[in-house]
This record gives sequence, C-alpha cells and structure tokens, in this order.
Amino acid sequence: MSKLFFRPGFVTRALTLSQPPTRNYFRVAPPRLFRMASDAPQVTPQWWEAFPEAKASCPRVEAAEVAGLIEKNAAAGKGATRDFLLVDVRRTDWEGGTVATSINFPAHTFYQTRPVIHQLCKQAGIRRIIFYCGSCGSRGPRCAGWMQNYLDEVGETDIKAEILIGGIKGWQKTYGGKLMDYYDEKVWTK
Repeated sequence: MSKLFFRPGFVTRALTLSQPPTRNYFRVAPPRLFRMASDAPQVTPQWWEAFPEAKASCPRVEAAEVAGLIEKNAAAGKGATRDFLLVDVRRTDWEGGTVATSINFPAHTFYQTRPVIHQLCKQAGIRRIIFYCGSCGSRGPRCAGWMQNYLDEVGETDIKAEILIGGIKGWQKTYGGKLMDYYDEKVWTK
C-alpha cells in the first residue's frame, strides 16, 4: 500500500515501510532521450506532444466575474464553502503573484493529475475549475480542455472546466496587486 504525498504541482506515491528501503523513495520516470543523425537539425519535441490533443472546448470567463466570485467568498467569512477552484498552470514563469486563492499545478505535469483533481473537487463541492497561465493563449486552455475531456469521459456533469480570459497578465493589468497572493510589483514593472 502506498500513501499520496502532495507538493505544489505534484502528486506522487511514496513507498511504505513494508517495502525494502532504498535511496529512491519516489518513483520517477526516466527522461526521454532523443538521438538524431549528426547532420540533421536537432528538434526537441514540445512538452504537450507527449499527451493526447484536448478535444473539449471550454467557456472563457472574464476577470470581473472571477473577481466577483473571490470577493463574494471572502465576504461570506472564513468557514464559508466555495464552489470554484482557480488553477494556475504556470511552471518556470510562476512569478509576480497568483490570482487570490489559486493553487499551482504546472501544465507539464497536469495531465496525470486529472483523476485526483476530479476526486478532490467532487469531495469539496467544487462546480467550476477555472484555469489560467501567463496570458491564456496555450497552457491554460490546453489544461482546461484536458480536464473537461476527463470530466466528459467519466460522465461528470456537475463540474465544468473554464478559462480565465487574459491569464495572470490580464488580471494584473486590470487589478494590479488587488486580489492577488504573493504579489511582487517589481516583476510587473520590468
């Protein structure tokens, strides 16, 4: 039996004590190696090419609507439940802050975590999963599509994946540091 361990952006299984202890406590897939002829130009595949194409199209949500959801939830008090989840799918460009209450699941590792995210959302009563990245031109829509594909595959009709229009850049342009966690003004004034 294994236990799930959560780190920002990762869900991993650790070995239990019933298994012999080794140096490698976490199971990690070996990196892919690409070998090409020396005269051919070396082309590194894009990270998303390892995953199926996202077929579902997801509705886009204005920043003002998301801000309203956050403010309404904050006004309801500390013990209030909410029915939305904000997912930031940035990885190496995760700087300058996030939309308030967001969690970070980098797009590069998101596809494998869809079943866990679905179960957690179902248990928490989440009905809307709102994805965003830097500007919501690629990663945010791709992850939202993958999530909606999964929700459709398992017959989930109570939860929907959505995309924040403009991503974090659009949010910061509209709201500055308002309704942001870990806001760093220096990043935005470069």
